[in-house]
Amino acid sequence: MRVLHVVTLHTPTNDFGGPTRVALNLSKGLRGRGVDARIVTLGDGFDGPLPKAIEGVPSFMFQARHVLPRFEVSGITSPTLLARARRLVESADVVHVHLMRDLITLPFALIALRCGRPVVLQTHGMIDPTDKRVARMVDLLGLRRVLREADGLLYLTEMERDGVQAVIPGTPLRNAHRLVNGVPLRERRPPRGERPPTVLYLARVQQRKRPEDFIRAIPTVLKKYPEARFVLAGPDTGALARPMLDLARELGVKDSVEYVGALGHTEVLEQLRQSDVYVLPSVVEPFAVSILEAMSVGLPVVVTRTGGLSPDVAAAGAGRLTDSRPDADNGELVGQAVLELLDPAANAEASEAAFRLVRERFSIEAVVDTLRDVYDGVVR
Repeated sequence: MRVLHVVTLHTPTNDFGGPTRVALNLSKGLRGRGVDARIVTLGDGFDGPLPKAIEGVPSFMFQARHVLPRFEVSGITSPTLLARARRLVESADVVHVHLMRDLITLPFALIALRCGRPVVLQTHGMIDPTDKRVARMVDLLGLRRVLREADGLLYLTEMERDGVQAVIPGTPLRNAHRLVNGVPLRERRPPRGERPPTVLYLARVQQRKRPEDFIRAIPTVLKKYPEARFVLAGPDTGALARPMLDLARELGVKDSVEYVGALGHTEVLEQLRQSDVYVLPSVVEPFAVSILEAMSVGLPVVVTRTGGLSPDVAAAGAGRLTDSRPDADNGELVGQAVLELLDPAANAEASEAAFRLVRERFSIEAVVDTLRDVYDGVVR
């Protein structure tokens, strides 16, 4: 079977985050089962020629053109890629589109429908009703058709499924399947030893993910662990890294914080192994791959109750949950949760629970089993 994964963007520092990582994990898992899975995407930020493979997955990558800069990733495209889209689609048995309202994935889905190829959509929590005029125009021009006519739809949570359904009221979703995100199984992180406690935020530095709550938690933690280190990592897509460091200075904790910027995937895994608590205080987080990757090495997590993974974290005892109040200072809540997990006994217990949870519920092997069944169904 030949499967073409279509995702909007890949950069050396994973600026687009979740959808690209999911496409890569699925493709690698499928290739391990003998499926010829390939990725088509835009590339940006590379020095020299664009790579022909991403982490061992053969890829068709074209240089991103920022034709509508104010729409950020939704406003990039490639005329060359779109000119080749039909040929790429016709070479596949299944076209798996990681869909958003953009100038790459939506055109690919429309072309695949026109060519009569089986189309599977995965929306990553990015498709729901909107009041934005441009987005509603996109819905009218093609998104609704794609949602109505696709052969399969993959959703992470019932909330996401309901959001997609609300975009096409009156038309039941065809062949909707729940598919959780999965990650490869990893070696467990080593014990801390003699180094100071390390608390990690590793995600895009943007308003929705609330990095300020991470920074505001630092004074609470330092009262008990004055030697603790705090690492802020991830691409600064919201232009917030400098304000976060300024906030740390205002709080008198600047010397305890290090901003390391965007990291490659190997560096991400190394940073996770060198940390003691992972913090992601997002207002809404459908099903963060970064949380799964943290738990895959046995790193306990502090996450908000509104996340798609939060019930699983709570049930397994793999971390701590905090309230999510978008207009409030949640630093004290986050700080207290981190303190609980820095206790050696609590950390060891949550670490074991996190490591076990990924193996039992969120391994890429189990996810690929489900996905193969979906593919077989749409091909039949």
